[in-house]
Amino acid sequence: MDSSHGKKRMNVEDDDRLSSLQDELIHKILSFIGIKHAIQTSVLSSRWRFIWTSMPYLNFSWDDFYELPKFSEFVTRVLSGRNNQTEVSSVKLSNLCGTDSDVIAEQIMKYAFSHNIQQLDVACLPRNNVEFPPFLFSSRSLKHLSLTKENFTAFERRRSCSYVFKATSTWELPVLTTLYLDGVTLCCDDNTDKCIGFFSKCANLKNLTLKSCYTEGFKGLSICLPLLSNLTVEDVYGSVEDYNIVAPELKNLNMSGVFTQDRQYLISAPALVSLLYKGFYDLSLSTDDFPSLEKADICVSYPRDARKALRLLQQLHNVKFLTLNLEIVEVIGGVYLMHLTMIFSLKYSQNSEDKLKQTRLFFFIFFFW
Repeated sequence: MDSSHGKKRMNVEDDDRLSSLQDELIHKILSFIGIKHAIQTSVLSSRWRFIWTSMPYLNFSWDDFYELPKFSEFVTRVLSGRNNQTEVSSVKLSNLCGTDSDVIAEQIMKYAFSHNIQQLDVACLPRNNVEFPPFLFSSRSLKHLSLTKENFTAFERRRSCSYVFKATSTWELPVLTTLYLDGVTLCCDDNTDKCIGFFSKCANLKNLTLKSCYTEGFKGLSICLPLLSNLTVEDVYGSVEDYNIVAPELKNLNMSGVFTQDRQYLISAPALVSLLYKGFYDLSLSTDDFPSLEKADICVSYPRDARKALRLLQQLHNVKFLTLNLEIVEVIGGVYLMHLTMIFSLKYSQNSEDKLKQTRLFFFIFFFW
């Protein structure tokens, strides 16, 4: 009997340990289960009754409701019942769905931006166009912004975009450090400064990812960021033909899925350490030297111009480790080889029966003038 009573008392004490945690720790724990389930903990005890009202983390998911009117009503109740003096650290909107989902998204974001939000993650289901308000692109508190598609196949990504951004002016996000755009349509009109680019007023941006994005209304995309360290451009298509990348602190540059044959890249990145390019056509660079380059992985599915391939290798002459696909090696081997200039530690790769075979060899690269 005493043993049983002692076990019960121990369980109560364990529960009390959780309840005795500081609000900040409880908020962090509740942030992993979403705001709906966080509110349900208010029935546990008087200690938990109003814990959710001061949570700085707001995680809304369409999956919790499936019906837009119920979701809208829930959002209104949460925002009106929350402690208005508490700032919003982060907001996550998952699985947005329905023709009026952008209205709910705007309601949540307007509240969050008025409470100095630092991190915003929005994910939309396929075949839903969500047009976000202009204030999304102007904030002095936002540090992390992620706009993505959910449950989208690679084929579907190329067929449609989940978001339509009417960027009528340059984005003003001075403290933003991470920007992730997946399935976004970047539009501009006569008021958009096409020369300085969308991101020129994001001076603290360090990580930028553009994935499965569509560009409309401008031919050149400028990415001139003094602190940018990591840049990924994957399956960006539409009106853009040329890239102007000026990033003195850029360390890693990944470009893939480039389908335009004559696309030009003007790159100034003296601190670049790693370069990855995978596309259908030859990579055409107009660039400064890459004195710090250590690793380059170049894969061109249909290389057509041996001179372009050789010129690219000349531009990468400082690289320590170079990976080329077999098609590039074959094209280079078909031209006149003169003037031995360097020896690379080269790794070439080819796909065979869906398995990547890589062979390491020393390859003498000749350049002709």
